[in-house]
Amino acid sequence: MAHGKKYTDALKKYDPQKSYPIVKACEIVKELHFVKFDETVELHVALKLGKSQTMRDTLVFPNQFTAEKKVLVFCSDERVKEALDAGAAYAGSTEYIDKVKGGWLDFDVAVATPDMMKDVGRLGMVLGRRGLMPNPKTGTVTTDIVTAINELKKGRTEFRADKTGIVHIAVGKVSMDAAKVAENVNALLSELDRKKPSDAKADFVRSVSVSSSMGPGVWVSVKEDA
Repeated sequence: MAHGKKYTDALKKYDPQKSYPIVKACEIVKELHFVKFDETVELHVALKLGKSQTMRDTLVFPNQFTAEKKVLVFCSDERVKEALDAGAAYAGSTEYIDKVKGGWLDFDVAVATPDMMKDVGRLGMVLGRRGLMPNPKTGTVTTDIVTAINELKKGRTEFRADKTGIVHIAVGKVSMDAAKVAENVNALLSELDRKKPSDAKADFVRSVSVSSSMGPGVWVSVKEDA
């Protein structure tokens, strides 16, 4: 892929073949910033997963960098007030199912109580393709809607490995202090380590890199326990 002069000039400011400690790598990403908008800092972690293994979960980063999420809760009428009092933007049952069927998507994340999933599941063609379908694995199908809403509004983020075993996830903004971005990187790496399969090898994390949305990647030096 051909890159512009600013991108090429950025490559001259560091050694693209070298791996750096996490904080230093985040500092370099900030130094390589060459566009006028506040880029997102992205983390890319290549995992060694077996054929039947996957990686998918959620976490709340210690340092938030996104706007507060607008939460829709699918629940019975009896729980609407509870959801709204907890901070949900919208809450209800059939009226919101019908609105979504009609193409309404003015929300960032959807939560559902288990009793609603029979009906919510019918929205798969609408919600599924946009990554908005409530799922027990991400804590968005739950009876504890108050906790779910609180964590989502604090920035609870889903992460998952793609088909090649790589987790791609936003961890900050270029305008943030590098140490705070590094804290978010460490939080994700710690969660991956905690969730790794019990039979995972010492080289479970194959490689780690950080980059801005438009900038080149910087390799991160991560030592795993043998």
